[in-house]
Amino acid sequence: MSSKQQQTGMRGVYLAAAEISSRGFIVSPTSRSARGADLLVTDQACKRAFSVQVKTSGRPSTFWLVGAHARRLKSPSHVYVFIQLKDDDRPPEYFVVPSRVVAKRVQTDRRPESTWYSFPRRHAVKYRNRWRTFGKPA
Repeated sequence: MSSKQQQTGMRGVYLAAAEISSRGFIVSPTSRSARGADLLVTDQACKRAFSVQVKTSGRPSTFWLVGAHARRLKSPSHVYVFIQLKDDDRPPEYFVVPSRVVAKRVQTDRRPESTWYSFPRRHAVKYRNRWRTFGKPA
């Protein structure tokens, strides 16, 4: 049985895929074991391609957890879609952030038994609904 966190993560992947495809792009989810990319996206002419990492929060938060690799994983064709789900009937919030921005703003929180890497919401705000990051689909 999948955990609540896994369900939230998968919900985010399919919400992001639906949003991107509604804008005319071709979108395909990757295998859940694919490191760094949850979605592969291309324009209609297959001239531009993107890898997309989706991070979803099911409750109000000031950050999203990312992996340690987020500092190194930066490319003009790699994009993060951070999603904030809502508890009521309001639609989710989407933040479409280039990987170079995430790499630059990753924060580290060290604890005695673990290290956490996060991307603060305050750095995502200006990327709210910035779907133009993908360009035009045709």
